[in-house]
Amino acid sequence: MYSTAGPQMLKFFPRFCFRVGYDVFLGNLRGLVSREHMDKNLSSSKYWKYSVNEHGTKDMPAIIEEIHKIKTSELGSSQNLIGEEMEDQNDDIKNSEIQTSEEDVTKNQPYKLCAVCHSLGGAVMLMYVVTSRIAQKPHRLSRLVLLSPAGFHEDSNVVFSLVEKIILFVGPVLAPLVPGLYIPTRFFRMLLNKLARDFHNYPALGGLVQTLMGYVVGGDSSNWVGVLGLPHYNMDDMPGVSFHVVLHLAQIKRAKRFQMYDYGSTAANMEAYGTPKPLDLGAHYSLIDIPMDLVAGQRDRVISPTMVKKHYKLMRKAGVEVSYNEFEYAHLDFTFSHREELLSYVMSRLALAADAGKGRIKQTTVRLRKPKRVQSEIEKDRAMEYRGADEEIPGEPNGHRK
Repeated sequence: MYSTAGPQMLKFFPRFCFRVGYDVFLGNLRGLVSREHMDKNLSSSKYWKYSVNEHGTKDMPAIIEEIHKIKTSELGSSQNLIGEEMEDQNDDIKNSEIQTSEEDVTKNQPYKLCAVCHSLGGAVMLMYVVTSRIAQKPHRLSRLVLLSPAGFHEDSNVVFSLVEKIILFVGPVLAPLVPGLYIPTRFFRMLLNKLARDFHNYPALGGLVQTLMGYVVGGDSSNWVGVLGLPHYNMDDMPGVSFHVVLHLAQIKRAKRFQMYDYGSTAANMEAYGTPKPLDLGAHYSLIDIPMDLVAGQRDRVISPTMVKKHYKLMRKAGVEVSYNEFEYAHLDFTFSHREELLSYVMSRLALAADAGKGRIKQTTVRLRKPKRVQSEIEKDRAMEYRGADEEIPGEPNGHRK
């Protein structure tokens, strides 16, 4: 099992999974202030020059291939798998390379790899699967469980909409000047740590900050103050984010589609994607060849259930094996929560991957957190899809005949 869930959930969930027999690998996306890079002379602009594209097409393949290397080495089968060709360090991939189908590669793997992802991690993993399939390269995954996945953001609050407009307006000018958004010096990181301790030591102050943060993100009740008290917020290493990642998310919100990074010109996009516009990942969901489990938070104001449902509807139309569920969670509750209901749900999804016979799930019998309300909404969506279609059979995904 591979996980990109949040830090609090990772303190409990992997431990439980390990106890019941899973090998657990924890992934992390680049973005540290310490800049511990092998090239000590690397400029700040180059260090932070990455968008969500690099997370999905560079970082994730490297992580998955390292897991594959470890597992095949442990199981003594590294020489017997089909299609075993690794990328050279200079990323020089030959177009003439013989590829095997993803089904054959996964079938011959001596292990099954499932990923549990939250928020941006979900969008990154979807990008990884789609782009791997386009490139005819094995993604090695058996199942994805996506908790409040990013990718669609047009249904967001006023503050996020305002930030989007500002970022898109000043982006071309600001990107070269401010390549990364982070706290630059040890002194200011120490100051933030002191404030975080004060928020916990003085509940009234912490409550005030929590309320203000809740208003900023549209009323989301997540434990925003608690985030600042996590161990990875320290004087030496503190999370940062590339300005290009922020710009990429703003582009997605404006375009109202889950797309790759827009390089700003037809020529640049043609060079990167072979099309004048960025690759529309949602339009390629038909390439997804593994079961998907999408989970939304009913109190999530960062990525609303309507946006998770947009993934779900596109996947259903593309014929993907997908389920949808809702919990009464805010955005960070998926990572801070130790509730048994979430753990039980995720474990039940992972168990399906262990038995190939159970891998194909029925979309019409998914157990939902709020069955009546959520199921009625999904049935209504399905009725809208069927309306106007020729020779469709009610109850059959995409109107296919048996």
